[in-house]
Amino acid sequence: MEQEAPTNSTELDQQIATPDKATQDAIREQGGDFAVLGAGGKMGFHHCLMLKRALEAVGRKDIVYAISRFSSVRDRSEFEKIGCEVIAADLSAPEQLSKLPDVPNVFFLAGVKFGTAHDPELLKKMNVQMPRLVAERFQRSRIVALSTGCVYSFVSPESGGSVEEDPTDPPGDYAISCKGREDAFVEAGEKYGTQSALIRLNYSIDLRYGVLVDIAQKVLSGTPVDVSMGYVNLIWQGDAIQHILQSLAHVSNPPNILNITGPNVYLVRDLAEGFAERFGCKAEITGTEAPTAWLNNPAKSHKMFGKPKVGIETMMDWVTNWLKSGGELLGKPTHFETRDGKY
Repeated sequence: MEQEAPTNSTELDQQIATPDKATQDAIREQGGDFAVLGAGGKMGFHHCLMLKRALEAVGRKDIVYAISRFSSVRDRSEFEKIGCEVIAADLSAPEQLSKLPDVPNVFFLAGVKFGTAHDPELLKKMNVQMPRLVAERFQRSRIVALSTGCVYSFVSPESGGSVEEDPTDPPGDYAISCKGREDAFVEAGEKYGTQSALIRLNYSIDLRYGVLVDIAQKVLSGTPVDVSMGYVNLIWQGDAIQHILQSLAHVSNPPNILNITGPNVYLVRDLAEGFAERFGCKAEITGTEAPTAWLNNPAKSHKMFGKPKVGIETMMDWVTNWLKSGGELLGKPTHFETRDGKY
């Protein structure tokens, strides 16, 4: 059954945060309360809302703690309205971290990316040191930690993307810091026996931000689309969160590494031309495709959780309609074009 296109932010939030039966079943089996660390970021609200709805669907009344500085995308009142217990805390501050409630189930979504190219100390503090503090604090919990496909080296599109067993060779300070974030949970497993899953995500699509929004906005405004980073993986945010929530049932020591993305490799040039056709204009292209890109092979996670339900044509149609109707935007470009890791 084809899903209807969201027409406003409320409908979009509800559509993204609808848990499927597999997600409900996975959450049913994980006893105890939940903490979503970094809940105030771009994915955090949908993550909390889907988790709350999954718990309600299976008749559980466990607490979902939404924990963040709440300094960016979402206000704490939005989390309170959906029934979360909200805690404002700086996860990099040990005295604040120590006061957080003990919970058996932790989703770690915190970290920094944009605006860090000239601030290596911030990258080290928030992407390396802070995760170590969190891993120490929640050493007895089951932890699902969000990472990125950027920890891999560039690969050719013909390869089908990096698989979980491939060596990591992250280019640039941001990607290196993300590998440091992963190492925090590896070390917790070695030291404390902590069980975790590391989610290497490539690129989650909302209608208010994301790679497709970046490309579509440029096409619509007549701004050239740089195709130097010529290939991308994409996944609808609702599908991504379903897979991330289900990953809680698959934590292990050493950490279970999972690539989360869609099944295909897309040519950025084709995406730009697809939007041009939808908008009835011409796509301005600049640059030439490099032979490699950051690409993930999600075969392992698709075998576990099934393939994403929302396809590329649907996502592109929804983004087109959203921009044509003046839908809300977050103003947070992904900078997916960047090849040197300097965000």
